[in-house]
Order: sequence, then C-alpha cells, then structure tokens
Amino acid sequence: MTKSTLPDQSRILEAEQRIRTQLGETPLLNVPDLDAATGQPLGLKCESLQRTGSFKARGALNWLLTANGDELKAGLVTVSAGNHAIALAWAAAMQNVPLTVVMPEGSSPLKISRTRALGAEVIVQGTIQQAVALCHELRDDKGLTLVHPYNDVRIMAGQGTVGLELLRQQPNVDRVLCPVGGGGLISGLGLAIRAQRPEVELIGVEPEGAATMFNAWQKQDASASLDSVDTWAASLAPAVVGDCTYAASRRVVDRIVKVTEAGIREAMRRLLTEARLYVEPGASVGLAALLEDQVSPAPDSVTVLIITGGNLDPEQLSQCF
Repeated sequence: MTKSTLPDQSRILEAEQRIRTQLGETPLLNVPDLDAATGQPLGLKCESLQRTGSFKARGALNWLLTANGDELKAGLVTVSAGNHAIALAWAAAMQNVPLTVVMPEGSSPLKISRTRALGAEVIVQGTIQQAVALCHELRDDKGLTLVHPYNDVRIMAGQGTVGLELLRQQPNVDRVLCPVGGGGLISGLGLAIRAQRPEVELIGVEPEGAATMFNAWQKQDASASLDSVDTWAASLAPAVVGDCTYAASRRVVDRIVKVTEAGIREAMRRLLTEARLYVEPGASVGLAALLEDQVSPAPDSVTVLIITGGNLDPEQLSQCF
C-alpha cells in the first residue's frame, strides 16, 4: 500500500464539501461529571447524533456520490453488523440504488429492522466470517458492486471528515481516543488530523475479545484474521481489517489499547447516566480505556473521545446496570 493510494487532505476536504448538503456537523460536548471521574478535561465528539445514528453515514454518502454508472447499475452488496448497513441503505435509497446487506447472526434487531425499513434486502447469515463469504458469493454470482464497510478509500475519506470538524471545534486538542473496528474511522480522521496537527496523539481502542487491528499490528500483516470474535461491542468486531486501513493506521495511530467487557459496560453506563447520551457499546470504549487506566490521565491536556454511534437496542440497556 503506497502513500498515494490513501486519501490525502484534499480528498477528505472534497468529501466534506460533497456530503455537507445532506449531513451536518455533530456537537463536541463537555461533561463535567466525566471530567471529575477521569481526572482530566474531556470532549465528546458525538457521532451518535449523526444522521442514521453513527459516523458511518459520512463514508456511505461519500461513496454513493462518487460512484459511476457501472458501479451502480446492477446494485450494491455489503456485509455489516449494522451501522454501515443502515448508513448505506439510507444513502442508496436517496439514489434509488438497490442494496443487499448480509448481516451475521446475533446482529442487533434494531439495526436489522432499520436497514430493512430503508429499503435494503437483508440476509442474516452465520458468523461474521460466513456472512463475509456469502457477501462475496452474491457479488460474484449477481454482478453486484461490493461497498466495503471500511477498507475503501472513499469510505475512509468520508469518515475523515470527523477529523476536520474536530479540529475546527477544538483546535488545541492534544489527544484523541477512537474506537477501532475495521479501522476506517481512525484511519480517515487520523489522516485528516495529521495533515494539520501532526503532534496530536491518536490512540485506538479495541475490545479484548475483538482486538483485530492490534492482532494485525502484532503480526505485521493486514490479512491476519482472528479465529473468533467475542464482544458485546458488535460494531467493533470484524474478524480481519484490510490493506488500506492497516496501512493508514500504521502511519497515523500512535498506539492501540484493549479494554475489558466489564469496562465497556461501566463506560456505557456512565455515558448513559452522566453524559445523558444514548450510545451503543462500541461507542463507549474510549471512556473505558480511561476508566481502566489503559490510557493515563492527562489533566493539563485536552483529550477528545469519539462517540461513534447510538443505535442501541432498548433491551440492551439492562446489561449496563
């Protein structure tokens, strides 16, 4: 993967101009109770309040708005545990483009129903590995165009717009904690931030049971796959990353830390009760890293947590308390 194949600042700026007519900025909030709990000032970049309930709307819309006729004519296919599915279904519906989504068993009922409500055909199939395999079969058999949920430069450029917004809202940010699933968000926003503020520390956070990027880093292999994933934070649970996100992460991410399932639940409980934010498990891992001291307090620095999504099934709330 060469430097020129990754989205640069100009591509991310173009993506922002392209999607801005449909997507507004998300707020950067300060929550004094969380500042006190973590011993430092925090900013919460609330992508949970984005259209479709997560940052994924950015990349999906940028992809659709840059697609050519050949890519769209037979329809699209993707695999997703939910947030990318909802976002792509929303963007595809605006363009009247048919979409098939393969989701693994155990995916959020809320995310399945929202994806279907937006007009996509949803197939629920096996493990994440089996869902990926079926997605590739559908692509090959029906001539559909695969829209990868994270390992795509147009997706990454769209997600990078989070970084542009953050620097406008908090120009003096010192470090950013970002959840990592496949790596599209941390790669895109990292490329955007590094272009303007290379001294900002960027820390990725993964669940212990789905530390996919950490595994790839350790093995120095973008194709290194986990045999299984086991985490409540389903939005952060791909079995493998990709060559684009692996290459970008090695350039822009300073380190990756892992958090426990108990830490995820405690962080989510605090975001629900102290920040009054309706968030999903994957959105809480940055706070979990601070609460579990995987990232040390920095009272004299400005730390921002990326709160990635808010598509939470109401039934999941009881698991926080």
